[in-house]
Amino acid sequence: MKQLLTLTGAITALMSSKAAIAEYGLNMTKGVSTISGDIYSLHMMVFWVCLAIGVVVFGAMFYSIINHRKSKGVKAAHFHESTTVEFIWTGIPILILVAMAIPASKVLIDAEVLDKADMTVKVTGHQWKWQYDYPEEGIGFMSNLAQSSRDATKLDDKPENYLLEVDKRLVLPVDTKVRFLITSNDVIHSWWVPAFAVKQDANPGFINDAWAEITEEGTYRGQCAELCGKDHGYMPIVVDVISKDAFATWVTEQQADKAAAAASATKTWYEDELFANGETIYNANCSGCHQKDGSGIPGVFPAMKGSNITNGPAADHLNIVINGKGGMPSFKMLGDADLASVITYERRAFGNNGSVVQPSDVTSAR
Repeated sequence: MKQLLTLTGAITALMSSKAAIAEYGLNMTKGVSTISGDIYSLHMMVFWVCLAIGVVVFGAMFYSIINHRKSKGVKAAHFHESTTVEFIWTGIPILILVAMAIPASKVLIDAEVLDKADMTVKVTGHQWKWQYDYPEEGIGFMSNLAQSSRDATKLDDKPENYLLEVDKRLVLPVDTKVRFLITSNDVIHSWWVPAFAVKQDANPGFINDAWAEITEEGTYRGQCAELCGKDHGYMPIVVDVISKDAFATWVTEQQADKAAAAASATKTWYEDELFANGETIYNANCSGCHQKDGSGIPGVFPAMKGSNITNGPAADHLNIVINGKGGMPSFKMLGDADLASVITYERRAFGNNGSVVQPSDVTSAR
C-alpha cells in the first residue's frame, strides 16, 4: 500500500507539472506538409466513424441492460440462426470498411507515389551523422550533433534542444515538392521528421524514397528512428524551411563556399590553421569514439594519444581515415582540406609528435 501511494503521488506530481502539461496531447499532430494534412484528415475521419459505431453499439447495450432487465419482469427473447440479424451485423461492417478503404487507399498511394518533384535531396546515414546532397544544385555537407549537446552530456544543466541540435541544418524551400532519396553508408538508419510525415529506412546498398511539400516556414526537428549503434541517440535532424528567394540565396552562398573549399585544397596550409580547423572536425566526427582528450575507450576504441598510427607514417594514418578499418567507418566523404586538418590535429594534439599532413597528401592518397 505504501508503494502504491508513493507511485500515485509521483504520477500526480508529474501530471500536474507545467512541463508535462505542455507536452500533453490527446490527438495526432497535423504536421506542416500536404501529405501530413491528408493523413490527419484520414485519421479524423476514421476517428469519427469509430466514435459513431461506439455510440450505436454501447447505446444499444445500455438501453437493453436498463430497459430489459429481469427486475422489470422482462422475459429473455430466444432466437437462433436469424438470417436478417446475421445479414445486418455482417453487411453493415463490410460497407463501413469499404467506405473507409477508398480514401485510405488514396492517401496511401499519394504518400508512396510522386509523379514530379521540384527538387531532390539525397540523404545518407552514417554512424553517427547525416549527409545531405543536392544533386541539381551541386552542393552537399555533413550534419553532426551540435557541440553544445556533446559538451552537455555529463552536465546537469542541459541546453535548449539538447540532443536535437546540429552544426549544419538541412535547408528547404517552402511550397516545393521535395523528393528525398534515402540510403546508408554503413548500417540501417531511419530518417524521421514527424512534422513532414516522413519516416523512411536508410538501408546500405539500397535507395528508398519519400517526399514532402512543406507549406509553412520554420524549423522542424527529427531523429534517427532505427537503433544503429552506440551513438544512435546522437544523430538528430534539423530542417530549416525558408522562402524560395531565401533558398536561392542560400544555394548561391553554398556554391561559393564549395568553390572556396576546392581552392583551399590546392594551397599549402600553416600548421596552426590545420590544427584549429582539425580540432572542430575531430570534436564533431571522432571524439564520440576516441574521446575528446584522445584517450579512447580501452578495449573498444583505440586511443589517439601515443598511438603508433598517429605517431607513425602519415600514409598509414591516411589509409585508415579515408578507407576505414574494422568498426571504424570511412571518412572519405570529407573534403581534402578537412581530412588534412583532422589528421594533422590527431598527429599533433594529445602530446603526439606525428608529421603535418597537407590537402595535397590527401589528394594523392585517395
